[in-house]
Amino acid sequence: MALREQVRQAFNTSDTGLSRGVNGAIALLILLSATLFAIQTYPLPETVCFWLHIADQVILALFAVEYFMRLWSAKSPLRFVFSLYGLIDLVAILPFFLGFLDTRFLRLIRWLRILRLARFFEQKTWFGRLSGYEGLIFGRILFTLFSIIFIYSGAIYQVEHEANGENFGTLLDAVYFAVVTMTTVGYGDITPVSEAGRGLTIMMILTGIALIPTQVGNFIQQFTKVQNSLRVACTGCGLLGHETDAQFCRRCGAALTELAETEPAEAEPADAAVDSKPLS
Repeated sequence: MALREQVRQAFNTSDTGLSRGVNGAIALLILLSATLFAIQTYPLPETVCFWLHIADQVILALFAVEYFMRLWSAKSPLRFVFSLYGLIDLVAILPFFLGFLDTRFLRLIRWLRILRLARFFEQKTWFGRLSGYEGLIFGRILFTLFSIIFIYSGAIYQVEHEANGENFGTLLDAVYFAVVTMTTVGYGDITPVSEAGRGLTIMMILTGIALIPTQVGNFIQQFTKVQNSLRVACTGCGLLGHETDAQFCRRCGAALTELAETEPAEAEPADAAVDSKPLS
């Protein structure tokens, strides 16, 4: 197999040890990058800030290498560049190439890197294991809620921190404001003072009205469905998540045994439990 094909499969599949390792490392770097940004919102010694900045630049460099490898190995490079995930990947690495500008716009871009995790929720297998339809929907809902809160929190922190540091001192303050605003609770103890902050607040309220109730409703509905559904386990490979009427395992193809968990039989009424022998 050609090297280009091997690289493309490593990025776009999850059925080999190499692809699982690559995708796992990418997901870990995305989460680590988000964690570094959250930590940097707190007052830290200059030495710690320096090493956090170095770590952030290293992660950005790795993201840039990943982007160009995806571009090189893509069947249609032009289609990859203008695809949704291609644009997200490109936006995520812009600060690496334009960081010397140090504009507010580029600082806001950093919070969008979490969207790169969306790629993993489009697959039906997560790192080599079948997730099942319910698990996939469940993960998408959680990811959507987390992404909305994280991105808005990062954005409102960036635009309000300098002008309103007392109210938006750390990321936790911004998360509190975002959750209170998007759930339309509106305590009023923290308010934005800049025009950009007020504009973001309007967007948060509209997002909260339009998306949050729907996503939370879907989350509760899916959670109830998963909790109430019977799960069939394969005795060969141990894979969970088959439908109750499935006859063969989706991974190894082995025949599925009957459900281990069955509904308990109803007890017979006391007056019905009589001897069936004929009376002499």
